[in-house]
Amino acid sequence: MSDPGVLSFTHQGWEQVLAKVKRALVYLDAACAESLHWGCGSTRLLEAVGGPACHLREFEPTAVGGGAEQPKAVFVLSCLLKGRIVETLRDIICRSHFQYCVVVTAVNHAVHLTANHVPAAAAAELEGQQPVFEQLEEKLCEWMGNMNYTAEVLHVPLLLAPAAPHLALTPAFASLFPLLPRDVHLLNSARPDKRRLGSLGEVDATALPPELLLQIRCLVSGLSSLCEHLGVREECFAVGSLSRIIAADLANYAPAKNRRKTAAGRASVVFVDRTLDLTGAVGHHGDNLVEKMLSVLPQLPGHTNDVMVNMVELTALHTEEENWNAVAPGCLAQSSDMAGKALWEALLNTKHKEAVMEVRRHLVEAASRENLPIKMSMGRVTPGQLTTYIQLFKNNLKALVNHCGLLQLGLATVQTLKHPHTAKWDNFLAFERLLLQSVGESTMSVVLSQLLPMIKPSHQRTKDDYCPEELLILLIYIYSVSGEFTADKNLGEAEENVKKTLAQVFCEESELSPLLQKITGCDSSINLTFHKSKIAMDELFTSLRDVAGARNLMKQFKSVYVPGNHTHQENVSVTAHKQKADTTLVILRRT
Repeated sequence: MSDPGVLSFTHQGWEQVLAKVKRALVYLDAACAESLHWGCGSTRLLEAVGGPACHLREFEPTAVGGGAEQPKAVFVLSCLLKGRIVETLRDIICRSHFQYCVVVTAVNHAVHLTANHVPAAAAAELEGQQPVFEQLEEKLCEWMGNMNYTAEVLHVPLLLAPAAPHLALTPAFASLFPLLPRDVHLLNSARPDKRRLGSLGEVDATALPPELLLQIRCLVSGLSSLCEHLGVREECFAVGSLSRIIAADLANYAPAKNRRKTAAGRASVVFVDRTLDLTGAVGHHGDNLVEKMLSVLPQLPGHTNDVMVNMVELTALHTEEENWNAVAPGCLAQSSDMAGKALWEALLNTKHKEAVMEVRRHLVEAASRENLPIKMSMGRVTPGQLTTYIQLFKNNLKALVNHCGLLQLGLATVQTLKHPHTAKWDNFLAFERLLLQSVGESTMSVVLSQLLPMIKPSHQRTKDDYCPEELLILLIYIYSVSGEFTADKNLGEAEENVKKTLAQVFCEESELSPLLQKITGCDSSINLTFHKSKIAMDELFTSLRDVAGARNLMKQFKSVYVPGNHTHQENVSVTAHKQKADTTLVILRRT
């Protein structure tokens, strides 16, 4: 194994799981499946299971149980073994014929004690014991129908989905998002008048609801395990209200205190609230091919950080849309393909033009190794040129198998370059640059007035116009980059005009996207009235105002906007990180 890092941490965890799965029926929840997807791949798990049949199933209440010929089950879960999770375990086991059950949880036993309201003093006395896991083992045997059957419950820190050697994602915490000023009102509703909070700066762990506290503790448990694997004694820094709470919880986490006493190395851990820089997440300043892939290609079902690549091009099927679902999609993660992984890491770290040339180079070299009749062409790389190279592999099964990962990334590149939304990238960038000029010269009401003509109903939109979801991205950019602004007399009217126009556009959509369904609370445009849509817009703009004021409590870096002068153009400061996957950014530095 190489030096300790996010890859070895993830591999070590999955090796513990793989040691348990031989000839077992394996149930995984979405977050653990994503960790496996990026960490070592489902092929590695299937090899460890053995046997000709596929024994992987999604962990859900309606999951199919095991038959008489399937006596062993392994459940790999990212969450606490409590509540609905335990009920789902019970239901699956009770309709199966299991005689041996293993339950793997990514959450430390110490967090389970906290979830079961065991006081800290009592938990300290239980060091080395695992009563919560032991009680569940007894329940597992009871549900299997025989107390002499075998049950195991163990903790394996499957926290990360390693996208690259120095970039890891935390899919189990994709929904963990920093608090906004409006959340203070919700927190105050459960507090007596004398203890009401004045702002986010006053929020601490005691003010948070128990569910959020437990979610934070689960994250802290995983981070502590990572630091243990790295062999470091961490020093925590935080920027933002929620980050401050997470950093304090990691600093005070009892197992972490014991670990630090023997750690040989040191590390700095920096937590940053995503709300302090939504500009970096929604902006189009970046010149990176991977960013465009993640933006325009459809999301891989059940995943938060990967996309679907249409593989029909490599089959004998016609490329019409009705055939797209006939072939399993490709993806960006190439955990078990060394050549594909090398190309993926190159794409992450190079600019768009160099990345496209890198894809061509890898395809040409692979075709040459397979003695395919390739015709070299220099100059600008086009989607048609890449498609020609990819189709050389089409009727050669051996070459397809040997270079499957590379071909998936090649097709992802072609589909991204040809996607109509990619053509809009420059439109977004032009508007954002215009906005940066306006921020320094105009009021917010003027900026919103510039946006208003761009809001068009579906029957008036052309391919170059913005759809509702894209308009929402622009609004987030506007309010995030503007930061705290002075409300002029025309702002209320300008906001109201945008809200009414957007509300009407939502109502006239022929079909509501999942995002619009979530915002409006309606599953169909037929059920969406203007009144409902307008209420949703009012709430949306309240959140946008909160986003604009997210940096109010900071003494430095109160804005991501850097004004221009005669020699330098306006821009977004380097504090704007292009990190889209996680709501809280964690950086480790070995020292």
